[in-house]
Amino acid sequence: ACQDRKCLFPEPCKNMDVDHKDYLALLRKLRKLQGVKKVFVRSGFRFDYLMADKNKEFLRELCEFHVSGQLRVAPEHISDNVLRRMGKPGVKVYNAFVKEFEKMNEKLGKKQYIVPYLMSSHPGSTLDDAIALAEYIRNLGYMPEQVQDFYPTPGTISTCMYYTGLDPLTMEPVYVATDPHEKAMQRALIQYRDPANYDLVREALVKAHREDLIGFGKNALIPPRKMSKSRRSPEHRPSASGRKAGDKNQTIRQKSGGDNQKKTSKMVRRIKNTNQKHSRKKSRP
Repeated sequence: ACQDRKCLFPEPCKNMDVDHKDYLALLRKLRKLQGVKKVFVRSGFRFDYLMADKNKEFLRELCEFHVSGQLRVAPEHISDNVLRRMGKPGVKVYNAFVKEFEKMNEKLGKKQYIVPYLMSSHPGSTLDDAIALAEYIRNLGYMPEQVQDFYPTPGTISTCMYYTGLDPLTMEPVYVATDPHEKAMQRALIQYRDPANYDLVREALVKAHREDLIGFGKNALIPPRKMSKSRRSPEHRPSASGRKAGDKNQTIRQKSGGDNQKKTSKMVRRIKNTNQKHSRKKSRP
């Protein structure tokens, strides 16, 4: 391998031999084994390497035989600033892969989905980058169940950036989130829909002057105030009639409360009357 550059970053090397034949041969051999019904590829391949392959045979067989409904891939981030520090291609390459994957599954008549693996607080990731990632997730319409926060591990370029604040390849200064509270905010932004993360997400948005993402609009990440579980139920969601609907619900609750009080009063009176009758019987000679 070349010492002064990478095969796939910043652009695929023109001398790189892009070939999935050996991988395909192995998968086909496994499919033919007696007693083996399915061979699933959960994760572990480079989508940027796949996109560099003009032959779509591997993608077709991957979608047809080796995906169990969901395929995990690792874009890790969508900010080109962060991806550059990771040594990964820009987000346009990942978006192109998603389109190719969807197109191939449509052709095969399958409903299969990509589950992106995402990371928070990697060197280079600012609060603005974390918010951009949250907006990207919002547009996807789902919330990741698992999030990986960056932790330095020995022998990696990312760890060198974490401890020195410099990119060792260019010697450029790199922003590094080392404060535990900021790291918590960046992580919470990826799972902004979780009520437990509300305070951290709101703090991050206010700190970054992105109050435009707080509200009830379609682009908002969180509501103006923390909503309890009961308030999230359909009958408590904002309606077209706004406060009128709320007033109506309040009236219903008040009536319900009044009915309960009447029932309680009747029950108390009934018990008192019964006790008085028993007292009279005992007092007779």
